[in-house]
Amino acid sequence: MRTEEFALRTGRTLITDLTARIDAWLAPADSGLLNVFVPHATAGLAIIETGAGTETDLDSTLERLLPIDDIYRHRHGSRGHGRDHVMPAFVAPSITLPVQGGRVLLGTWQSICLVDPNVDNPDRRVRLTLLTG
Repeated sequence: MRTEEFALRTGRTLITDLTARIDAWLAPADSGLLNVFVPHATAGLAIIETGAGTETDLDSTLERLLPIDDIYRHRHGSRGHGRDHVMPAFVAPSITLPVQGGRVLLGTWQSICLVDPNVDNPDRRVRLTLLTG
């Protein structure tokens, strides 16, 4: 097993593509299962296509499902921050992916992305754990 945690700053960026960073962390001979985890109550991970409008589609879909409004009981931080705490129930904070020959076995157009709607805390951590057999 090998693990590493890295920090990043999201600011007002809802979706951050982590794929290149993860690929760079893997060694050429690595094979096994990779777990990617964000230890935050207001962020999640998604495997999506990027650059073709999906980011905007995801943002508007989250807005329809979880409006940025003061309708939540969780009411600290910026307006609608309660939604940020509900979002990980829909966009999970961890994913597990197969790795072979030092590459994550993603499908065509798939990217590993951090989804972070929380503008109150732009400092994020991502934990990578490679399980080998």
